[in-house]
Amino acid sequence: MTNRTLNLDDALYGYLLDVSLRETPLLERLRAETRVMPMARWQIAPEQGQFMALLVKLTGARRILEVGTFTGYSALCMAAEMPEDGRMICCDLPGDYNAVARRYWQEAGLAERIELRLAPALETLAGLESGSFDLIFIDADKANYPAYLEEALRLARQGGLILFDNVLWSGRVLEAEPDDPDTRAIQALNRALKVDPRLDLSLLPVGDGLTLCRKR
Repeated sequence: MTNRTLNLDDALYGYLLDVSLRETPLLERLRAETRVMPMARWQIAPEQGQFMALLVKLTGARRILEVGTFTGYSALCMAAEMPEDGRMICCDLPGDYNAVARRYWQEAGLAERIELRLAPALETLAGLESGSFDLIFIDADKANYPAYLEEALRLARQGGLILFDNVLWSGRVLEAEPDDPDTRAIQALNRALKVDPRLDLSLLPVGDGLTLCRKR
């Protein structure tokens, strides 16, 4: 028995993946291709992708919004578990990795369900209908996290889920006076979420920290 979350060393993390990860060959191939890219650290952990896919299945989410898509791994995980009439909007900036995402979505037979919008995310979000999404995953520029929170609360339906990635920020959230604006923004988000009466929440030590919020 333990009264706190375990610290996973490499051996225990390897065991976690060995006994639980059900990554498809396509997802494994996408992750391997992403691993050699200069911004490979943007890739979510595979167990996090599987967890988010389970959330989609548990909630029956039909309308999903993703802010920050990169090579499309997380979008592919979630889209695969949407009902047949499900649709996803992905927000990102133009980059070479856009083509990688589209190629894998096409191979998975999910390209028709996923719309990739290439523009500053706040501009895209401003044009979307309030209360129209069942699940929103935010994993983009951290300095805008507080602004993304307000947009996500507007866009999520009542009872919808909002997920924030990287909320533990490799431990940098512990810095007393960080110079980095991204670190300060994540710290501000975490403090704001704890006291926000508009949502329920749980911060999980999955990947680099994943906060689940339910819009009340």
